[in-house]
Amino acid sequence: MFILTANNKSEEKLLRKKVSDFNFSKHTLKEIKDLIKNMRLSMKKANGVGLSANQIGLDLKVFVAQVENKFYTVFNPKITKFSEEEIAIEEGCLSVPEMFGQVERSLRVTVEGQDISGKKIKIKTLGLLARVFQHEIDHLNGVLFIDKCKDVYQIPSKENLAWNY
Repeated sequence: MFILTANNKSEEKLLRKKVSDFNFSKHTLKEIKDLIKNMRLSMKKANGVGLSANQIGLDLKVFVAQVENKFYTVFNPKITKFSEEEIAIEEGCLSVPEMFGQVERSLRVTVEGQDISGKKIKIKTLGLLARVFQHEIDHLNGVLFIDKCKDVYQIPSKENLAWNY
């Protein structure tokens, strides 16, 4: 699996499309477990903390995240509660390589969705986990973090630097 990027116009078109709900009746438990395993490996290989299915070209409403050594998988997620308190922090994205910017997001959110077996779940999040969940749910709705930034800036890759370390 490779991660789609906004640098490629056809891939960006897929990233900006709202994905379809995950239908558990169309997938076996083994297929679902394999999907999650592959998403997790892709996320880790890219040194990410979250990955949505559409970032790997799948029209499925599911994301994975790993924050502070705790792994999460949420199918058909919805944010049901946002805190009034917001904080602006620098974000980046595996699908928007080498670009960063300040994004203001709620400090706390409550997310409802389904677990790997289709059972309803509710997760109350705070801090970095809340930010990651908001970022990934934005992906599933076709929104990139650069759409929410006031200023976006680029960190040059080693290839673009005049010197190498």
